[in-house]
Amino acid sequence: MGLIIERIKQNLDRLSEAEKKIGEYILENSELVPNMTTKDLSRNSGVSESSVIRFCKSIGIGSFKSFKLELVKELTLNKINITDFSVLQNIHDPYDLFQKIIYVNKTAIETIPSSLDRREFERALSVLESGEKIVFYGVGGSATAALDGFYKFSKLGYHCTFSHDFHYLLSFIPFLTERDVFVAISMSGKTKEVLELTRLAKKKGATVIAITNLDKSPLYKECDICLCTPIVEEDFRIGSIPSRMTQLTLIDSLYLNIFLKKGENLVSQFHEVREEVIRLRR
Repeated sequence: MGLIIERIKQNLDRLSEAEKKIGEYILENSELVPNMTTKDLSRNSGVSESSVIRFCKSIGIGSFKSFKLELVKELTLNKINITDFSVLQNIHDPYDLFQKIIYVNKTAIETIPSSLDRREFERALSVLESGEKIVFYGVGGSATAALDGFYKFSKLGYHCTFSHDFHYLLSFIPFLTERDVFVAISMSGKTKEVLELTRLAKKKGATVIAITNLDKSPLYKECDICLCTPIVEEDFRIGSIPSRMTQLTLIDSLYLNIFLKKGENLVSQFHEVREEVIRLRR
């Protein structure tokens, strides 16, 4: 097992009676813990909430939230990792691999609440709701989420822009204002093109919303609002699979929330589009 689980095992005998109960519960139910609150964990292990905080500090972690983030990273990278090159060392039945991919994606989505700050999410919704122009940008695997955001928010009537062409966006972003939004998507938060466009958008007064891993990356530090995704795969990998699912889930959540705010005024347009789609099928 990885570092957190091993640290708990090594320190179990040195912990207080209450902290030991917490450690034993986590060792037996590690995959359930990332979606728990301190109240949940204290109730399930039969100790007080303050004991949960003391337990985290006893194993060298400052808060329960930080503990959950480290545990999520460990579980996803060590137990269900299928996107690093070690996958070549194992022989997989095709259907078994299919089942593992489902499990990996499902687990990645379920761990998003452990990294996402609710206040940041609500701030992002407020900015998007009142935004005029919205630019979505991502490189490589993150471009999939950027394209999806462009498509969905265009359906809501926003003036949206997406392009793989860095130079095109370099010429478009200078026309942004403080009423506009730049959505920067990058798992690593270190992609040069994303950072350059982020800085230019901020210079023009646009609000920058980043969808990136919670690892204090350059993008995390540059943006105005950060929607943090859990670390569910290594930076050097054979392809973006679970990380892409976390990004798409955040885009879907933003889209549906804005639709609920604006939906009453958009019903006729949605019906019109539906009628045209049906007409074109004939």
